[in-house]
Amino acid sequence: MQEAFSDHKNKWLYIFIGLAALLNFSGLFITIMGPDAALYASISRTMAEHNDFVNLYAQGTDWLDKPHFPFWVTAVFFKVFGVTTWAYKLPGILFHLLAAFFTYKLAKDLYNKQIALWSVLFLLTAEHIVINSMDVRAEPFLTGLIMASVYYFHKSLGRGWFLYILLASIFAACAVMTKGIFALIPIGGAVAGELLIKKNWAMVFSLRWIVAVIFILLFIIPELYTLYAQFDLHPEKIIFGRTGVSGIKFFFWDSQFGRFFNTGPIKKANGDITFFLHTILWAYLPWSLLFYTAIYQFFRKNFKQPLKAEWYAISGTLLTLLVFSVSKFQLPFYIAIVFPFFSILCAQYIYHIQQVDSVKIIRTVQWVVCGIMLLLIGLIQYFFRPDGTYISGIWLLLVPVLVFIIVSIAKDTGRFKIFYQVCCVVFFVNLYLTLAYFPNVLKYQADSEAAFWINAHNKEHLPVVQPRFIFGYPFAFYSLASVHCFREGEERLLPKKPYLLYGEKTFIDAMEAGGYKINRLKNFSYFRITKVTGKFLNHNTREQVLTTNQVVLID
Repeated sequence: MQEAFSDHKNKWLYIFIGLAALLNFSGLFITIMGPDAALYASISRTMAEHNDFVNLYAQGTDWLDKPHFPFWVTAVFFKVFGVTTWAYKLPGILFHLLAAFFTYKLAKDLYNKQIALWSVLFLLTAEHIVINSMDVRAEPFLTGLIMASVYYFHKSLGRGWFLYILLASIFAACAVMTKGIFALIPIGGAVAGELLIKKNWAMVFSLRWIVAVIFILLFIIPELYTLYAQFDLHPEKIIFGRTGVSGIKFFFWDSQFGRFFNTGPIKKANGDITFFLHTILWAYLPWSLLFYTAIYQFFRKNFKQPLKAEWYAISGTLLTLLVFSVSKFQLPFYIAIVFPFFSILCAQYIYHIQQVDSVKIIRTVQWVVCGIMLLLIGLIQYFFRPDGTYISGIWLLLVPVLVFIIVSIAKDTGRFKIFYQVCCVVFFVNLYLTLAYFPNVLKYQADSEAAFWINAHNKEHLPVVQPRFIFGYPFAFYSLASVHCFREGEERLLPKKPYLLYGEKTFIDAMEAGGYKINRLKNFSYFRITKVTGKFLNHNTREQVLTTNQVVLID
């Protein structure tokens, strides 16, 4: 069965990995989605424009939630390339490619080149990786940093360990400065699992881990300094509705353990211990069922002979899933950070398949998965009815169709050509999403649409005002003019009349009733597009769930 992976057939893997990498760039120019991605973009824009790499501000106020590293990287890209959509998304995509690179390096070290290549292909075609390359948040950065750290910690188990510990600690520290100390869970889980399961006690108690801890603490000093300077030095600031908030305490405790135990100041949530088990079913499409099979077969094969197996991927995966599952704070995109481990598990599983019946079952299951994905796209097209503005680029959908035909009739793709065929379906589905679905959905993101309209029509360069609310970040990012944000009761902060005001129609109606002279200029249909519903997707019922935002002139 391993003839499908011989060196002279690697050319198909190289071709498909290249296409998969390009697929992750397909959403590079799509409008940034709110609230999270647009929030991070606006924070990075403020940082770049004010040359202030210490303080984090959102809508003009101090912001304490995520650490600085992604904002530093993105702000540098803004300063080099300008404040644009693609300059915001590009770093995230590059970190996904960094994750792919170190996934390859780790899998090649643990197994062989073919498994490493298949790992990369599975990773870059996983649905939530492609989506995260379009809707960039913190996870792409974290995925790349985690895999780099795990790889160098793995290399540190041999000779010349000091340099590898240093590199691993740098990447681990950057991961901590991206998401907090819980970012060490998949890193520590992967390495510790490998050592403990194999009872490598000499390495478990090696002094090199103390060196690693010291390095990580040293390398996160920039984060600790910025938090201290912005918050601990200013206890008078009102954060989370109270004064005396310590940024350092929040970083080490509230932002992580507070969410884990649901006692933190950010959000309250009700965890579901099965949440990530069923989230994986769609987030890791089209390989999710293959992944669950790979885990089962891994334990079936290695449970009685653990010393013969490599445990990095399985221990890093299971510990992370366990911690995330018992946490009270759960979001679907969290799990993408361990997709490299998923991909290595899937790759080593298909490489070692020997039974013809197993190959037939995998082929059948993958065809069913492909059928479901294509059916869903057909239903979206039928009910959503995107307008015809994407037709000029629809020819791109012919590319995966053509590649599918070529790979299907080729005689040198081996018995596992099904995986290439599935990748073609992934290419087709996601190109449809980036060509037709997301561009049309984003027309209902009123905040960015209003900013685009004001940019084109504010010829007199009037000040722009926006009520401060959580879902208004795309407006702040895309507005060419500076945006004045205020809450009810803060009218003293408003600029002198005349000025433009953007907000919900109900808010503007209340202002008009309160005596403001208002000239309504433009209406925008609004829906929270990150939480689509059946009524929204159905063009016949969409109007029932839309609300109205307006741009008005206050004079």
